[in-house]
Amino acid sequence: MTNAEEAPARPRRTPTHVRVERTERLTRDLVRVHFSGDGLRALEPKPLTDAYVKLLFPPRGADYAAPFDPEQIRAERPREEWPVTRTYTIRAIDHAAGTLAIDFVVHGDTGLAGPWATAARAGDVIGFLGPGGAWAPESEAAHHLFVGDESAYPAIAAALDALPQDAACTVVLEVADASVHPPVRALPHMNLVWVHRDETRSHGGGLVDVVAAADVPGLRDGDAPDGLRVFVHGNAEMIKEMRRLLIVEKSVARAHASISGYWRPGHDEDAWQSSKREFVQQMEQEQDRA
Repeated sequence: MTNAEEAPARPRRTPTHVRVERTERLTRDLVRVHFSGDGLRALEPKPLTDAYVKLLFPPRGADYAAPFDPEQIRAERPREEWPVTRTYTIRAIDHAAGTLAIDFVVHGDTGLAGPWATAARAGDVIGFLGPGGAWAPESEAAHHLFVGDESAYPAIAAALDALPQDAACTVVLEVADASVHPPVRALPHMNLVWVHRDETRSHGGGLVDVVAAADVPGLRDGDAPDGLRVFVHGNAEMIKEMRRLLIVEKSVARAHASISGYWRPGHDEDAWQSSKREFVQQMEQEQDRA
């Protein structure tokens, strides 16, 4: 390829900057941060309940703070000083009002975004890229199955908010214990199952057992109906088992399921994203051979 034929440069991505209005402690392990910003009004509204943004954090010890231009930082500074991105689901957004809410899982001082959310105060500024996303619940589906851990809670809760009042669904959420149940919208035809984490098992392991025994139309017979729609997200190791259960054993059509790992034990987001494609390919090959 000659210089004249080279692909066009990647479009410059301009971050949206927002300021913290307040924080809300949903549970011991979840903090909701409410943001506002004029830039939110300019974003294109999308009817997605798994919409996400990539928050931009200066690396530890950096001598700059938001607002900043990540493209300029990358052009002028060594890689170790580049901003770090962390992907978070949009819990709620009001474009007209210019407001945004994001839920953060927190584990003390562990990680980057969780401690930031815990310490956030009104007036703090942060930037993000996006939003992105590709999924929303089909309101006409006969039954919905939502499964996940705390990392999937925002997307599941947003999906429940978007469903019509008469929607039928089964929701299976894993949390640490009974003291940390986050709020969810109650629907008349909803079966909500809380799974309390067994620390002797892998994170999310209890979800597979519960779903296997759940009274979801068609699943116990091993023949999922066309009207069933599935949303399962969380620990990638749990996702591997859940895909085998739902797609291979229970015959859920892949087109009717959104099943993906948000995170993987022992990996920060950068390591997980760089290895996710290979992980998914290997998982699908194993299931194709099953």
